[in-house]
Amino acid sequence: MVAEDAMIKFRIDVDYAYPSRLKSFLYTALNMRTGKDYLKNAKIIARMINESPKEVKAYWFFTPKTVPDRELLGMLDEERHEVALHVVNSPYEEMKRLEKATGRRLKYYTIHGTSRLFARAIWKRWKTRAPEIPKNFPLKSFHQLPTLGLDWLCYATNSANAVRIARKRAATGKVLHIHPVWLFQRGTLNHRGSFYKAFRRILEADEEMETTAVKKKLFFKVASDTQEYVKDVVPTKVFIKKLSNTGADILTFVERKWCCPLTEPSNHWAKKEDNIALLQVTIYDQWWGNIGKKTRNMVRKAGKSGIKTEVVEPNEKLAEGIWKIYNETPIRQERAFPHYGMSPQAVKGSLFSTQDCTFIGAFFQDELAGFIQLVHGNKITIISQILSLQKHWDKAVNNALIAKAIEFCANEKIRWIMYGRMGNHPSLDKFKQSNGFSRFTVTRYYVPITKKGRIAVKMGLHKEIKDVLPPPVKYSLIPLYNWVSRNKMRIKLRLGP
Repeated sequence: MVAEDAMIKFRIDVDYAYPSRLKSFLYTALNMRTGKDYLKNAKIIARMINESPKEVKAYWFFTPKTVPDRELLGMLDEERHEVALHVVNSPYEEMKRLEKATGRRLKYYTIHGTSRLFARAIWKRWKTRAPEIPKNFPLKSFHQLPTLGLDWLCYATNSANAVRIARKRAATGKVLHIHPVWLFQRGTLNHRGSFYKAFRRILEADEEMETTAVKKKLFFKVASDTQEYVKDVVPTKVFIKKLSNTGADILTFVERKWCCPLTEPSNHWAKKEDNIALLQVTIYDQWWGNIGKKTRNMVRKAGKSGIKTEVVEPNEKLAEGIWKIYNETPIRQERAFPHYGMSPQAVKGSLFSTQDCTFIGAFFQDELAGFIQLVHGNKITIISQILSLQKHWDKAVNNALIAKAIEFCANEKIRWIMYGRMGNHPSLDKFKQSNGFSRFTVTRYYVPITKKGRIAVKMGLHKEIKDVLPPPVKYSLIPLYNWVSRNKMRIKLRLGP
């Protein structure tokens, strides 16, 4: 039986001094050291280890070209960190040099691998074999300890699997092996993957980055929080610094002005008007009185047709019903349906991994005819999904689901319900409005983080095309977009898996 709270040990081979592989190669070959980004990734790793609530021990193996500077050395307290030697050519000479530079007595060594001719050239190791370690060398070999390459694991599998495997192996005493140069980048020839996300989860550090996504757009990268509507995004200096470390050039976020308006937004942030479909909930009877007669009749029709709605817990039956809905048709609302073809296992995994959610099911003769997923956040609940079987559309299933969702939120004292955005789907917009949702204007901010980000914002490249187009033009293009979407799906289905 393994202990989940066992000490996590890391072997950190600081082979190269810079985040850029090219710069590292050049400066290593020329024996140069300069720039603010010297050991940048190593310093990020040290900070994360120091901030981790877990019990951690890190063994840092430095080469003659990656000797820690004063800033990094100040971060490596002897309780959590141990400085060690990564031998390149001359064990004794390199040991004495590292001990003198750090003022610390070394205990362990590893040998830097340079199997490729290019690597041997820049490290000036002309022999194909590794340097010979003298028998009386005072340092102990760290190679004897069982290790698991975390950056290799992140190349071979996804982050979630990497974390699961790494935690299990670490609990049995294995040392997790990483190279700082691969913290944010992927190496195909080296079979190394970016390990920042897995490393963060293992350490339970940088938790504010858990829901942050960074996407490339043209020549720059834009960061956003995938939960920006359910929680406040606060662009503090510390948060911005962490984003810049991941390579983001711009941070974008929405001001949740319905509940938490910003007091002093910076004049340096670019902004544009956006919108959401929002409903303020008081009591169910008030909502019922505010919606139109036609909508009320649709809700009544669902009941008369045999549709029954209720809050349901995630279980096997719900997963099976959702899978049937997902795979009933590849086209919904005149567009390709992204969940079509999803396997039962994937649906089940997604369902049971949801957090802060409520599912409401609509049943017809014990069959799941439709469901709605409510995602709960800070002072708001979001309608994440509302879907029903097409064969039951004549029974007004979605109207019944909305009514039940309003009743649930009113009973739970949830004041605000959000139902996506207005303006991208005319028929869906009409459905939202008929059920009491109205267009609510919000402000989307763009915070330039880097020089590239400032250039992109100044040129207006941060804006989405759909938001730049005038409404008449955009609405005229929607049928074309739908047609392209449908035909891409048809081609995909013809070609098969």
